[in-house]
Amino acid sequence: MQEILRSNDPVRLSWVCALLADGRIEGVIFDSHTSILEGSAGAIMRRLMVIDEDYDLAMTILRDAGELPPPEGS
Repeated sequence: MQEILRSNDPVRLSWVCALLADGRIEGVIFDSHTSILEGSAGAIMRRLMVIDEDYDLAMTILRDAGELPPPEGS
């Protein structure tokens, strides 16, 4: 699995997961429980992960939606 995004914003994570689902990509949120246990300091961010085979398409979907910056050099 590869990381697509880190965030503590549950609304943004939900939105990004919905964007990926529209592209038939399953996003999995890692560290959700750890982030909750740690409290409100925001030291441990939640990570949105996708399987290796979906990584390139997921990055394209999120860039096209304005959720990620364009790749360097473009």
